Amino acid sequence: MASLRGMQQPELSKKLFKLIKSENHAIASYETAGRERIAIASQLSDWGEATNDDSISDISDKLGVLLSEIGEQEDVFAQNLEDYRSVLKQIRNTESSVQPSRDHKSKIADEIAKLKHKEPQSTKIVTLEQELVRAEAQNLVAEAQLTNITRQKLKQAYDMQFAATIERAEKQILLARHGRRLLNLLDDTPIVPGDARPAFEHADQARQILNDAEEDLREWQPNLEPVHSQATGMGSNLMPTEGSTVAPSVTGGESVMTRDDSPAQSRVAPSEGQHFEQGQLDAPPVPQHARAGEINFADSQYAHSETA
Repeated sequence: MASLRGMQQPELSKKLFKLIKSENHAIASYETAGRERIAIASQLSDWGEATNDDSISDISDKLGVLLSEIGEQEDVFAQNLEDYRSVLKQIRNTESSVQPSRDHKSKIADEIAKLKHKEPQSTKIVTLEQELVRAEAQNLVAEAQLTNITRQKLKQAYDMQFAATIERAEKQILLARHGRRLLNLLDDTPIVPGDARPAFEHADQARQILNDAEEDLREWQPNLEPVHSQATGMGSNLMPTEGSTVAPSVTGGESVMTRDDSPAQSRVAPSEGQHFEQGQLDAPPVPQHARAGEINFADSQYAHSETA
């Protein structure tokens, strides 16, 4: 069915349709990677406990907590990409709406050319030429709406994607740095046969590293260069509303994009209308579920070394 829908797409929107579909596969891959990372983190914790080495058990358990949180960031990233993808759909839908206007204009022009060749004296030519003038005027409006929505939504969509990429990268770097701190607590001094390893004395430090990671995640804030926009004066019909007269659209005053094409409330960016309020694409806010940055021992499957 997905392939059939692709075949039915208007020529104008086929390329973006393909891009959006490919992005959907990429998002699914990020979700899968996140789940697998969490599963691997659990396996690391289980293995460490099975070594019967208190040091390895404690360190591997806490590494598992950090690695699991790194996996969670993949899932957050995938959700944010879905929001960016929804914005691209608005461009695709507008392209689909403009295609009939282009086809109608071309069809009339072709009919006129055929009549002039076969029946140059036909009175129908005058009627068709008048119809062509109207079709060209309608198409002119549609093309203006298309270029307006394309430029605005392209900037908005990739602002969201890049903000999400930066968030994931910075949070994963933060977690990885704390993971390296944990590794320094593990004594890897070689021993000779018969010697016993000293007891692990860094449990409190290891626990504090996790607390530090949790606090850093909670306090993380985006620091992004704003993406500026001059689209603040565009009305709901995708035409300028300030200092100019808005021409009627192809659909009788409404935008060629349907009203229910707007995406769900974005997790990375404000909703449409807020994002461009100050003449720029403001730095997207931190998702609520990611803002907490909690690494909870009690709710974690890695809690065994804390309660042992």
